[in-house]
Amino acid sequence: MKTITRILVILLLLAIGGGVVFLASWDLPPPTAKVEKVIPNERFQK
Repeated sequence: MKTITRILVILLLLAIGGGVVFLASWDLPPPTAKVEKVIPNERFQK
């Protein structure tokens, strides 16, 4: 039972480490949708 627990803990640590490495090296592309918002002139100080 002790060896099964060690194997499961090692697999869990490897999975977490692999996930961290994957997220750190993943080149996520920036969003390409254009956002335009109209701001009324009354909001600016004169």
